[in-house]
Amino acid sequence: MSKMSTELVRVALNGPTMGTRWSALFFAKPGVDADPIRAALQAAVDDVDGQMSTWKPDSDLMRLNAAPVGQWVPVPARLRHVVRLGVEIGRASGGAFDIGMGDAVTAWGFGPGTAAPDAIRAALEAPRRPAHEVLEFDGAQVRKAAPVALDLNGIAKGYGVDRLAETLHEHGIGAALVGIDGEMRATGLRPDLEAWTIAVEAPDPGLRTPHSILALQDAAVATSGDYRHWVELRGRRLSHIMDPRRGAPLIASPASVTVVARTCAEADAWATALMVLGPERGAALARKHGLDALFLLRDEDRNARGVGVGRLFSEEPAAIASTGGR
Repeated sequence: MSKMSTELVRVALNGPTMGTRWSALFFAKPGVDADPIRAALQAAVDDVDGQMSTWKPDSDLMRLNAAPVGQWVPVPARLRHVVRLGVEIGRASGGAFDIGMGDAVTAWGFGPGTAAPDAIRAALEAPRRPAHEVLEFDGAQVRKAAPVALDLNGIAKGYGVDRLAETLHEHGIGAALVGIDGEMRATGLRPDLEAWTIAVEAPDPGLRTPHSILALQDAAVATSGDYRHWVELRGRRLSHIMDPRRGAPLIASPASVTVVARTCAEADAWATALMVLGPERGAALARKHGLDALFLLRDEDRNARGVGVGRLFSEEPAAIASTGGR
């Protein structure tokens, strides 16, 4: 380790956002004033939450949801960017990722309220067109060509992570590890010139143990799984991930899918899409789009085995080292 790297001090910051916490880790010269950086990071994620939350009735997203079909709605640039990205990945995934599932998410109890039988029946019976077919863009405006309830839970946290990384860059910090609730983005290298290490969590609802260790540089990682967020109805545990074809939680899916991508928003959305598609169709789509993805599948004994796609997870196994977790 160089003398310069030994002179740096470790700075770890965190704060609340989106019902969980954000984190930022970087190294700086001794005496750095972390308070302005912490405030800027908090402001960045507060801005994302204020624009994209379905839990805040006055968010910009909920204002768009409330607008009549056919009415052009001015939309802030960041929200417009995320909605556009969601539409693009929705189209590229054949609708497996669909930001137009807000009615189903709410009906099944994954929004601010609890599950409601009448709303569940309505979500199951509703005729569905994916968001990428019904949203239209014109400059700074967006409109709905048909009824749709937008929900960005499958992409907003990832975008929040990207905003954390961008905010640190604006403060002259080019090497850092930032995250929200397990979605992570690494920029640059650590002071010892090593990549940042990320744990890919084992899909176990009772424990937080690593299944694998991943080394990241200038990349982001997101995991979608069935083991952290669920509701229990009539004794059955249902994952928060919606099947866009049915307007209901997935019945059968991988235990988790981890995706490494250029940005965390992209990784977040693609991880959800591949969960919906499953290991066979999902792996085929990942190969088509050049994605690095790790599917964790449970065997009969509830142990997880990995199926990797892409250079990072299959062609260079040294990039990911198993820790023996299940």
